[in-house]
Amino acid sequence: GRMAAASMLDGFRPLIMRSIRRCALPVSYLRGGVHRSYKVYTRSGDRGESVLYNGNRAAKTTQTFEALGNTDELNSFIGVARFKCSKEENLGDLESMILEIQSRLLDVGSHIATPKLSSSAERLRAVQFDEDHVNQLEKWIDQMDEELPELKNFILPGGGDAACALHVARSVTRRAERSVVPLIQQGEADPPVLKYLNRLSDFFFVAARYACFKVGEVETIYKRIEPGRVGPDGRKDRKAVPREP
Repeated sequence: GRMAAASMLDGFRPLIMRSIRRCALPVSYLRGGVHRSYKVYTRSGDRGESVLYNGNRAAKTTQTFEALGNTDELNSFIGVARFKCSKEENLGDLESMILEIQSRLLDVGSHIATPKLSSSAERLRAVQFDEDHVNQLEKWIDQMDEELPELKNFILPGGGDAACALHVARSVTRRAERSVVPLIQQGEADPPVLKYLNRLSDFFFVAARYACFKVGEVETIYKRIEPGRVGPDGRKDRKAVPREP
C-alpha cells in the first residue's frame, strides 16, 4: 500500500510542481531523505507557451489555458470568500464545504490540463473527475436551502461581507464554466467537469443567501421602475419583481 501510494505521488509531482510555479509559491519537499528546493521561476513560459500535464507544450492563448486561468482565478476568489466566512460564527459547516471545493477545483484544473485527444490512457485515468462530486454539491445546496426563507423575488448581490464574497465567487464561476464549454464540445474534457462548475454557481448563490440569513442581514430585492408612474415623493414608482418558479 505504501509503495503504491509513493508511486502515485511520484507520478503527480510534475503536475504539482508546475501548478505551484504557476501560482507563484515557493516550494520545497522531502524525497528519499534529501531536501530539495525549487525556484519559483523557470523561464520556460517567457515566449508565451507552457507545458500541459500530458507533457505537450501549447500557447497560453489556447482555450485550455483560458479555462485553466479562469479556474485558478476562481479558486483565489473562493479563498477570499472562505476567509470572510471564517470570521462569522453562525455559518455551520460552510467554511469546510468551501475548503473541500477548493481542492476539487485543483482536480478540475488537472483534468483540463490533460486534453483527452492528446493524452495517454494512464494520464487520463489519473485525472478522471468523478460525477459524485456534483452529487455532493447538490446535497450541500439542499442542506442550506432547507433553512432559508422561500425566494419570492429577484435579489441583488449583497448581505454582509461573507455573502458579498460568495456572490463574487458565483459570478466568477459562471465565467470559468463558459470557458470550459468549448473543451467539452471539442471532446478535450469530460462532461462531469462542466456539470460541477454549473452546479458550483448554484452552490455559491445559495451559500450567499445562507450567509446573509445566518448573520442577520436582509436581502436586497430588485425593484423595477414602472414606466410613467411617479410616487408621492416625486420619484418614479419601483415595484419588486417576482421570481419565476
